[in-house]
Amino acid sequence: MSKLRVAVLGVKGRIGSEAVRAVEAAEDMELVAALGRGDKLETLADTGAQVAVELTTPASVMGNLDFCVRHGIHAVVGTTGWTDDRLAQLKGWLAQSPETGVLIAPNFSIGAVLTMKFAQLAAPYFESVEVVELHHPNKVDAPAARPRAPPSSSPRPAARRAALRSPTPR
Repeated sequence: MSKLRVAVLGVKGRIGSEAVRAVEAAEDMELVAALGRGDKLETLADTGAQVAVELTTPASVMGNLDFCVRHGIHAVVGTTGWTDDRLAQLKGWLAQSPETGVLIAPNFSIGAVLTMKFAQLAAPYFESVEVVELHHPNKVDAPAARPRAPPSSSPRPAARRAALRSPTPR
């Protein structure tokens, strides 16, 4: 069986470096590119990447995804800062390339995943809920691009009532 050819974008970040280690450790995956700021996206196509794990910044993600979709490279996105306008733009690109898939994972952090779960659990019992997740002080995209999940990722009405805020620790 051939290995899945994976590229990681954002390798200098905490999650990006972990993604590189995870791909290298996986028996059914081959790391074909590890890109950081300033590296050329053409490397993805040149290496035959089938999937890109996109872990960069809100300022870079749309250009990276445009490239991936235009080149038929599937993407798993852990970058934050999603808005309705950005999702609409991505859907437009995908409509032009229906064979390409993009999965947006609102957050790869166990802390963020648990925070969202806590908000879902608390929401039915309170009219208004706020759960605060603090980021490490060196997080590049906090707080301006806090890890807001795409609007469609919270299907339960009770979960929508929960407020999720991610300030930078003092």
